[in-house]
Amino acid sequence: MATTADIRMGMIIKLDGSLYSVVEFGQNKTARAAAKVWAKLKGVDNTRSIEHTWNSGDNIFPVRVERRPYQFLYKDESGFNLMDTNSFEQIVMPESMIDNPQLYKDGQECFVIVNTETETPMSVELPPNVVLRITYSEPGLKGDTATRALKAATMETGATVMVPLFVDTDELIRVDSRTGAYVERVKE
Repeated sequence: MATTADIRMGMIIKLDGSLYSVVEFGQNKTARAAAKVWAKLKGVDNTRSIEHTWNSGDNIFPVRVERRPYQFLYKDESGFNLMDTNSFEQIVMPESMIDNPQLYKDGQECFVIVNTETETPMSVELPPNVVLRITYSEPGLKGDTATRALKAATMETGATVMVPLFVDTDELIRVDSRTGAYVERVKE
């Protein structure tokens, strides 16, 4: 049994019969009332996003999960086909259970989040940063670097990422897989 003092980012808890991942949390203290703990929660087994408040010290019900390494093989009409890198078993996951599906490329390393109580996969996520090649972007204008201007670039996976003006076609860039934002250029 855990209490509200044990809440952490990314923790998965059971609330009202559904599983939620903690996206953000904090504590409110006032002089006249007991402290409260609040959290923004994202549904793991549903598509809901909610906010919930507990009294400080209330019990919460964390769910034990594991991040297992998998490799993305390909996508077809049945879903995303993944292979366990340890046992070489293949599974198919629907697109609704994939975080940022537009950033996946063949052979990409990913992690399947598995509920260890039931051994069922709950979601699939990428490492924090992925390296992708730009297949098309408009040429930047020389000398237009005084402001933090951005332009759209199409990646090898078909995703569109906003990049700085100095980045050109056929370059490798690092993309934050949680937000889909440009991080930096990568040398080949």
